[in-house]
Amino acid sequence: MTEVAEPVAGGNIGMGTEYLEVRGLTVDFDGFKAVNEVDLTLFQGDLRFLIGPNGAGKTTVIDAITGLVPATGSISKSGADLLGKKVHQIARLGVGRTFQTASVFEQLTVLQNLDIAAGAGRSWWTLLRRRKEVLPAIEEALETIGLTDLADRPAGVLAHGQKQWLEIGMLLVQNADVLLLDEPVAGMSGEEREETGNLLRRIGSSRTVVVVEHDMDFMRAFATSVTVLARGRVIAEGSVAEVQANPKVQEVYLGTAAAGTSDLEAGE
Repeated sequence: MTEVAEPVAGGNIGMGTEYLEVRGLTVDFDGFKAVNEVDLTLFQGDLRFLIGPNGAGKTTVIDAITGLVPATGSISKSGADLLGKKVHQIARLGVGRTFQTASVFEQLTVLQNLDIAAGAGRSWWTLLRRRKEVLPAIEEALETIGLTDLADRPAGVLAHGQKQWLEIGMLLVQNADVLLLDEPVAGMSGEEREETGNLLRRIGSSRTVVVVEHDMDFMRAFATSVTVLARGRVIAEGSVAEVQANPKVQEVYLGTAAAGTSDLEAGE
């Protein structure tokens, strides 16, 4: 088996690979700029965390990238312009996202959920017929998300964390190579959070992964790079250590840069 590189800040493969470039991204809701001139450059193999206080614009940024809200500026994936395209067109270009509440077909099995995700262009009748063989891409996704032994279980009986892993698996079988994950460990147990972090490392080694997160302990344990938003703007970017030491970031989280500790240092 070929050894897979670990995610690292700035990506592990270099410029000649998949990337997501955001320039001057602005989202205006009736005169209120929820996102204001945001620039992001994300390369394959960089597990990027997007953090900031409530109302900072984190989820709105990924909503704009995936076409859920109108925006101005520019968004390109490996040279392909995304801004102005419809949600399904952006998904076909390999950009996938999850939501805070997992969107899975609870009455169908884990395997059927993945099969439907893998066959977006097939008819419903074809999708619902039982396959004689499991597609290699689905077998690989099951192994990656750790649900091989639960393939024939209804998705509705899965634990909270397992549903999130299944939703990530559904993106993998759609060949998404840019994944935008909105608070993937919200409501998870400590063990589930650890498993999820390890899953993000596995998928982040060969993809571009952006994690919107409030859990600072989780961010410290698994982020390779961090972008900090406040009031719709990027105020800092760098390693975990760099953003924790940044006076602007401390001020945003504390209300004053002079205080001794912050949520970034002490956990929430």
